Amino acid sequence: MEVVSSLLSGFAIALQPLNLVYCFLGVLAGTLIGVLPGIGPVAGVAMLIPFSFGMSATTAMIMMAGIYYGAMYGGSTTSILVNLPGESASVVTCLDGYALARQGRAGAALGMAAFASFIAGTVGVVGLMLLAQPVAALGLRFGPPETFALTFLALTLVTGLVGASPAKGIAAAAFGMLLGMVGLDPMSSDERFTFGALHLADGLSFISVSVGLFAVAEVLESVERNERITLYKERISNLLPTAADWLASRGALWRGTVVGFLVGVLPGAGATIASMLAYALERRVSRHPERFGHGAIEGVAAPEGANNAATAGALVPLLTLGIPGSGTTAVMLGALMIHGLRPGPLLFEQHPDFVWGVIASMYVGNVLLLILNLPLVGLWARLLRVPQSVLLPLIMSFSVTGVFAVNNSVTEVGVMLVFGVVGYAMRKGGFPAAPVVLALVLTPLMETALQQSLQMSHGSFAIFFTRPIAATLVVVGLASLALPAVRGVARWLRPPPVGTQPGF
Repeated sequence: MEVVSSLLSGFAIALQPLNLVYCFLGVLAGTLIGVLPGIGPVAGVAMLIPFSFGMSATTAMIMMAGIYYGAMYGGSTTSILVNLPGESASVVTCLDGYALARQGRAGAALGMAAFASFIAGTVGVVGLMLLAQPVAALGLRFGPPETFALTFLALTLVTGLVGASPAKGIAAAAFGMLLGMVGLDPMSSDERFTFGALHLADGLSFISVSVGLFAVAEVLESVERNERITLYKERISNLLPTAADWLASRGALWRGTVVGFLVGVLPGAGATIASMLAYALERRVSRHPERFGHGAIEGVAAPEGANNAATAGALVPLLTLGIPGSGTTAVMLGALMIHGLRPGPLLFEQHPDFVWGVIASMYVGNVLLLILNLPLVGLWARLLRVPQSVLLPLIMSFSVTGVFAVNNSVTEVGVMLVFGVVGYAMRKGGFPAAPVVLALVLTPLMETALQQSLQMSHGSFAIFFTRPIAATLVVVGLASLALPAVRGVARWLRPPPVGTQPGF
């Protein structure tokens, strides 16, 4: 009953006219970000954070969350119509969504994507509502050693799960940790890596860094690619899936939702991995796996359900433990700190109106998205006609304006441009950017917890192995770091297949 009463009070906050307007604007902007190829929710949230500074923390979070899960809805449109994912979590949707479009069933594919997103998003919010407080209660048992161990685990998980190469993920996280150490030491206030520059004393602004790494780098890469989008030219109709479509997708919807939510809770995994795992699982359990890739409707339902459930799952560690579950929630964590809130176990006790207002707004936002997506499919398709010569300058204009507005500082714009070049170079080298942002946000917290823990133990690292929760988290983190190396050694020691040795 306590959860129900808290949720009802949350609806009273979420349905306030101002919050309702910003929820609508958030999901509308998120859908647009998902539809337009290449921007993605991380860059979208980062670009729009500066415009939230005049809002309350609750209103700002409602808008940012709307952008986050709205982008998951919108990303399927380009995947289905032009075989070009609007954001990375919709990559798998291309496989069967575009095949259905070529068969003249684009409407059914778009409708199934919208309904799957709505169902999974709503169920994911239920999971967030039910799990958040128990996880927060567990978090109250956390001291500095447990906090350090948890941040360490988050970093090791994201480096192993993001990108094709674990070594490059670790290198990206190490680079992010180095950036996070710029400024004053949290305990002694000694300057580090500032090189005498006063504006670096407070550290690097995560907004400038994240907008540079994602938005500016994407613009640079898009200019280099100079891709032309081939539009789906037929009239889109019959948006409601048939009874046969629902029958084929009934299991895929629920399996995708469960996989997406559980993967979303895991720090660093994110919606992209959730959608890929859901698609792989669906193909494995299907009685006709040969249909996948050739227009299987469940090949749309499973990944679209998974990526929307993952957005709700990613908010569980963010709100309860202060640990981002994805690159987007890492940006949101920094934004909440700017608004004076520190996500963690005490958030539910100290700011219940904020937490339940945001949770209730996600129910409202999912309904708004369903209403928006089905009637406006034709409009979203026409938006794909916006030429790059117009779209890319608009992205740069929003980026420069937003970053400058943080501190009214041209220096921040310079930092953004520098990291835009850095992000472009990282993409060319195959280095993922998400671990950089995650490490930049987590390093100050991790370093403070480490120093406090060592003070508690008089300099002994044994404190991380004598406390059960901390020891478990550290061991899991070390195992996640060691696993790629173990697999590499195993592949090296494995004898080559018969017939591949010289002379055969």
